[in-house]
Amino acid sequence: MAQLFEVHPDHPQARLLKQAADILHQGGVVALPTDSGYALVCHIDDKAAADRLRQVRGVDERHHLTLLCRDLSELATYARVDNKQFRLLKLGTPGPYTFILEATKEVPRRLSHPSRRTIGLRVPEHRVTQDLLAQLGQPVIGTTLILPDEELAQSDAHEIRERLQKRIQAVIDAGACPAQPTSVIDLSQGEPVIVRMGQGDVARLGLQPVD
Repeated sequence: MAQLFEVHPDHPQARLLKQAADILHQGGVVALPTDSGYALVCHIDDKAAADRLRQVRGVDERHHLTLLCRDLSELATYARVDNKQFRLLKLGTPGPYTFILEATKEVPRRLSHPSRRTIGLRVPEHRVTQDLLAQLGQPVIGTTLILPDEELAQSDAHEIRERLQKRIQAVIDAGACPAQPTSVIDLSQGEPVIVRMGQGDVARLGLQPVD
């Protein structure tokens, strides 16, 4: 059964987050609250965990997985970013936005899009997520926890544990979080393209919402 870690949303207990980080280091998949619903996350270097994450989510290798980073200095390690892109990224980080960017060689090939060599990256604005990333000392691989044949992100820890208790290793409960996934902006083809309208207001990035 998946472990349940109940943490304070503003002052999460470090010992509990360390236990969750240990589970990630050992190859576990963890349901993590963010500023745009729950995400399924695993260790960046664990192929088997990434495969299980995709299976739970019901997606194949063509679906962009996302690197959840602490800040833009980490993000620059995994993506090629020019000055114009960096200015836009600064407007949306931290926040509920996923940016699709050209991947660097630091990104394992299995994590990037198989035909485009791109990767999704984001910097969540959520204390628990940030503290867990600090415990790990590196980004995690993640995807919004939207179950197959559903449209909204999961937002209730106890429901997630009940539905996925035999398929993931831990759930972090920090109270309710939004049920809407991130807004997704593709920066890999030149001008920004809004791929998905979500929790993040694209006007904050100087972009026009799509109908």
